[in-house]
Amino acid sequence: MSKPSAKELLIYIEKKIKNGDYKDSVHKITLMTTRNVIQKILEEEL
Repeated sequence: MSKPSAKELLIYIEKKIKNGDYKDSVHKITLMTTRNVIQKILEEEL
């Protein structure tokens, strides 16, 4: 199995947030923070 690209990872995280596929509110916030960090890196560095 190949490693996912950053865009594929963002899609995966967005889907988990949208579908409520997280353990609790802390996990949701962690997913949202991760998504924001990846987006910021992509915008600034690539």
